[in-house]
Amino acid sequence: MDDIRQPLEPKLASLPEKPGVYLMRDVQGRVIYVGKALVLRHRVRSYFGETALRDAKTARLVADIADLEWIVTESELEALILEAQLIKRHHPRYNIRLKDDKRYPYIKITMEEEFPRVVLVRQMQADGGRYFGPFTSSQAVQQSLELVRRLFPYRTCNREITGQDRRPCLYYHIERCSGPCIGAIGREAYRKTMERIALFLEGRQEEVVAGLRQEMATAAESLAYERAAKLRDEIAAITQIIERQRIVSSHLKDHDFVAFARANGDACVQVFFVRNGRLIGRDYFVLGGTTDASDDEIVRSFLVQFYEQSATIPPEVVVPSDLDNLGVMEEWLRQRRGSRVAIRVPKRGDRREVLELAQENAVETLRNLRAEWDADRSKHVEALTELQEALALPQPLGRIECYDVSHTHGMGATGSMVVFVQGAPSKSDYRRFRIKDAKGGDDYAAMAEVLTRRFARARAAEQADAPGARGSRWALMPDLVIVDGGKGQLHAGVAAMAEAGVDHVPIAALAKREEELFLPGSDEPCILAPGSPALHLVQRIRDEAHRVAVSYHRSIRSKESTRSALEDVPGIGPKRRQALLKAFGSIEGIRRASVEELAAVPGMTRPVAERLLQQL
Repeated sequence: MDDIRQPLEPKLASLPEKPGVYLMRDVQGRVIYVGKALVLRHRVRSYFGETALRDAKTARLVADIADLEWIVTESELEALILEAQLIKRHHPRYNIRLKDDKRYPYIKITMEEEFPRVVLVRQMQADGGRYFGPFTSSQAVQQSLELVRRLFPYRTCNREITGQDRRPCLYYHIERCSGPCIGAIGREAYRKTMERIALFLEGRQEEVVAGLRQEMATAAESLAYERAAKLRDEIAAITQIIERQRIVSSHLKDHDFVAFARANGDACVQVFFVRNGRLIGRDYFVLGGTTDASDDEIVRSFLVQFYEQSATIPPEVVVPSDLDNLGVMEEWLRQRRGSRVAIRVPKRGDRREVLELAQENAVETLRNLRAEWDADRSKHVEALTELQEALALPQPLGRIECYDVSHTHGMGATGSMVVFVQGAPSKSDYRRFRIKDAKGGDDYAAMAEVLTRRFARARAAEQADAPGARGSRWALMPDLVIVDGGKGQLHAGVAAMAEAGVDHVPIAALAKREEELFLPGSDEPCILAPGSPALHLVQRIRDEAHRVAVSYHRSIRSKESTRSALEDVPGIGPKRRQALLKAFGSIEGIRRASVEELAAVPGMTRPVAERLLQQL
């Protein structure tokens, strides 16, 4: 214990007695844990006491701490907010965290537009739009959007709506768009439809039906029978949806019920969304880093991370157990919602019954997920074993690295290294290379350069004297190297690896045309059985390497084309280039600008602006 604490003693001694957030780092400088505290000095020093080390998770964490830092805040509430932001940014491995939280989609109504659309987005922004979510299933969201569009036709195009277009698109004719482009519906009526969509997505279908009934009655009184009949059909369709929704209680209004299940280090949270006493939806979220965590920690961490990105917060959240710092959590939710939010732990009654139902669903969902994960692991083992046998390799294939290069007629060449561990991608180990020495589109030389640099990094990591250097990800050696290409890439790779002193690592080349694997010292390729797990695995690995290389190449090519187009103009230096791109966003935006607009950019003059437009 003293050996762990001694290097950190100066920092531990200088901890302030104030609220704040602390970050713990490992020997590579990576953030491995983020926490908050009412009193930083007391909380952080408690990790290094004998009592704390009785907890297995804390003991592992403390053993990995090489450095720490802290950020003082004005209050514990500020610390809670900052903690959530830092966990989302760093994904510390010792924190409880939502898995794949960046991928969760939202439904957005673009209310900032005069004639709004309903779209699927991946991030909320303060842009005036109405957001709903997050959701874990993109497929379920698309089904919801299709249903909404059948009930309330809306536009999906990006055209400017003037109401003066000569003819509408196909969607108008199949009744999936109300035709604002041709003036078939006015702005106010269109936006009223979008408000109904918002109510529908919020689960307030009864309010939508009430509004439609009133409008139907008005249409009938005005003898607009065709309009009244259409509204009648919409009411019938929404009523069917309402009838399918389970009524959980006539006493409950708007609540989120949060329950979870855990087993062998896995945890699944189930959320029931109840609006006006009806269960309008449910979703599940998988958590990582829950091993040895308490139930209270799991619930608290989920609430912070989920509601930090949730578009809707109800006035009451129901949870299975009491939480520490309950007042701070409720105040944070109040700020997010804009009005009071209560966190309840029911002991009996309707709330308890619904919570127990959510709990049962969490248990069943986790059981199904674990069965799927076990099946996936079984498939990976089968594929890896089959590939090992096909290549006659002596060691099991735990780590496979695949390399590819990409360029356009020899320009902007890049290389990629993707890593699969136990048959699954390990994206934290992916690496990208910008080709420096190979010239003129020489794929063989480019492949040799990538492998040379990769294994030079491995050798440097192994030989470094600095503490913790041997823990570098570069030092992890593959059980198999795959290069994308044929015999030429294989020979280049063999030579590069021999020169790097790693010729003991097996290497193979996967040719695209016939999906053949070429091996050193063999004239005949190894052909994996069509449709076999092994072939599917190597194709997936190769395609991932190609994707990473191409995306990096496109990024570099885009930056270089932008830079060169402006650098060729006399009088455009780095500062003016940066100002122009900030003002107009792209070369195309600059090209569309007028001389007056260009000259108005800070640092620009009219003669330079005229030269720039002439050059572009």
